[in-house]
Amino acid sequence: MKLIKFVHKVNYIFTLFFDDKKHKEIDLQKLIGKHVSVDELTTAYINTEWGCLEFNAGRVDIEPKTLYHYTFSDT
Repeated sequence: MKLIKFVHKVNYIFTLFFDDKKHKEIDLQKLIGKHVSVDELTTAYINTEWGCLEFNAGRVDIEPKTLYHYTFSDT
């Protein structure tokens, strides 16, 4: 399971696209808000080797399985 694409909408809202063809718009504030400020969201990129969403030159990353579970869980 890897993240293959994302679109940053506004604030912590991202649309995430995974390699199983699923995608969803999600608010990541609860997941990364303590570690990534609104101003730092523009540093987002995908580590193509691992499929992670990373921020701040890799100092903050979200493992793809964690990101997928957070995105598609009902919680």
